[in-house]
Amino acid sequence: MRLLLISNSTNAGEAYLDYPKMRIREFLGEKPVNALFLPYAGIMFSYDAYEKKVEERFSEIGHHVTGIHRFDDPVQAVEEAEAIVIGGGNTWKLVQMMHHNHLMEVIRKKVLNGTPFVGWSAGSNVACPTLRTTNDMPIIQPASFDTLSLVPFQINPHYLDAHPEGHGGETREDRICEFIEINPDVYVVGLREGTMFWLENGQMRLIGNKPARIFRKGTEPKELDESADFSFLL
Repeated sequence: MRLLLISNSTNAGEAYLDYPKMRIREFLGEKPVNALFLPYAGIMFSYDAYEKKVEERFSEIGHHVTGIHRFDDPVQAVEEAEAIVIGGGNTWKLVQMMHHNHLMEVIRKKVLNGTPFVGWSAGSNVACPTLRTTNDMPIIQPASFDTLSLVPFQINPHYLDAHPEGHGGETREDRICEFIEINPDVYVVGLREGTMFWLENGQMRLIGNKPARIFRKGTEPKELDESADFSFLL
């Protein structure tokens, strides 16, 4: 199984998908790949527009994407895909559409059999067992909160430590601690912007200049950087 799970698409002041594009190129390899792209998390723009935006960046690195919305049979499109790419946006809408089109099991089977998988933000969140560590508002109700379960832990993309002055609500860490209180056997990884996990041959490494924050009930949250061994999460 080969996974590239990216926290976010765009760093402040940079072009869309600019910071991870060379890692995506390295991950997909030198031979041109036409990946199947799931644009379902997009809300405020069309699937065509989302596909075009991603294709512009992928074409710069010698690869291409085709949106799944262009196929009459989305299940068959997954079964025939060279690679699978899932973009960010609203995780609830993404999961609703994946269940509606009966894609969870077919994508899981395809990736477990070796098809490369690239996801960012919501696309990383759905690689986990459930969407319940997303940051997104539940604007639509999916058939289930269950997702692809490609990894056994949960990711919180765009993880922030910030607690703005004058803000009386919960921090991101507070929310994750609520999750692990209810789900004591599950690790949650706060994946900071500008970082990603690369999983291949049963080994997983963190890429990026910021540490990941690891949460599990009964232990203090800990910070692990690129030098750490993340195999305990698997």
